[in-house]
Amino acid sequence: MGKRRLEDALQKIDHPVEVTYRCFELDPSMEKDIKENMYEMLARKYGMSLEQAKANSQNVVQMAREVGLDYNLDTVILTNTFDAHRLTMFAKTKGLMTEMTERLLRAYFTDSKHIGDHETLVELAADVGLDREEVAAMLASNEMSEEVRADEQAAVQYGIRSVPFFLINKKYAITGAQPTEVFVQALKKIIAEDEIQVMNEQTGAACDDDGCEIPKK
Repeated sequence: MGKRRLEDALQKIDHPVEVTYRCFELDPSMEKDIKENMYEMLARKYGMSLEQAKANSQNVVQMAREVGLDYNLDTVILTNTFDAHRLTMFAKTKGLMTEMTERLLRAYFTDSKHIGDHETLVELAADVGLDREEVAAMLASNEMSEEVRADEQAAVQYGIRSVPFFLINKKYAITGAQPTEVFVQALKKIIAEDEIQVMNEQTGAACDDDGCEIPKK
């Protein structure tokens, strides 16, 4: 949801922006196969009733719908996402990280796919044009583990404890799935602050690789 709102904001500003996705696990200790459903997990984790968990989740579903996303939280399959993160890092080496990230998010929130299962990950990778055999071999190894851990360590250094989290120019932060207009205003402000204003252009002596030019009186 935060990703979609950022994308909407980028379409509303007249300035090039490079977006890089980073790895972050909300619960690195989670098992691959979980018997709990989403509501049971939320109720246990936050000490609320199942009814409260469902009500809170429906608010998220409605917010997602407002930006064109279809969340099916009733059938989400909880799992450890470390291998899914490894897959995104592998896709990055092939220039397909954005596509792989989008496919994984849709698989999890909309399609109710088991994104901790290697066979499922291979299928999802094939959907975005990655080679099945290469992906299967990568998942069977420890490849891309260090890259994932490096991102997670960077998150610790920046004090990031939740997602979505947007770090801009390594010094500005936007937390949470904020409304699109919040992203637009923040990005415009940051862009304006980072622009260099040239005063009295071509009125003073200047030097470059071709030598020095003294302005004529």
